[in-house]
Amino acid sequence: MIAHLRGHLQSVDVTSVLLQCGAVTYEVLVPASDIETLREQVGAEVGLHTLHYLEAHGQGTTLLPRLVGFLTQQDRAFFQLFTSVKGVGNRKALRAMTLEPARIAGAIAERDTALLVSLPEIGKRTAETIIASLHDRVDTFLTSPTPQGPHSEAGVGFLQDAVTMLVMLGEPPAQARLLVEEALRITPQVESAQDLVESAYQLRS
Repeated sequence: MIAHLRGHLQSVDVTSVLLQCGAVTYEVLVPASDIETLREQVGAEVGLHTLHYLEAHGQGTTLLPRLVGFLTQQDRAFFQLFTSVKGVGNRKALRAMTLEPARIAGAIAERDTALLVSLPEIGKRTAETIIASLHDRVDTFLTSPTPQGPHSEAGVGFLQDAVTMLVMLGEPPAQARLLVEEALRITPQVESAQDLVESAYQLRS
């Protein structure tokens, strides 16, 4: 199985990218939430954690090989869990993932049917099935993805600390993550969990 690709990002479509790896160019399907991030990297070298599967066409008489790519191993693992739910296939999951996996996992953990129904392709019955199947299996995906730019891997610890502090102060875990993500987007210069919590509460008020 093709597990990882690194190469020159040639172009980004609404559902896929073209990644040139040496003399070979791969079409890789990607989640909706990654499209804008990848658009900003066209022309650069990028790495994608991939899954390889066969897609049925013509009532199953034709099988076409497909590659799905993710920016992190954790995102790939969440996708595998997400598509284990009855009725959530690969294509549906890719279109539905307009939010970061951590936010979707948070909605599942909090049994937030409304947020799941707001995702493309996910109706109320499907949302209820997802929650029933996964609500106690998403804990490892609740941490927000590693931030880019000045808040790279070295700073991810204080981001999670800020989420933990907000939860201890009474915020639901999913809401705490949303507040931290929004506070970081608005005040990217913060350098500690305490500063991030203060920024989050300013947003809340």
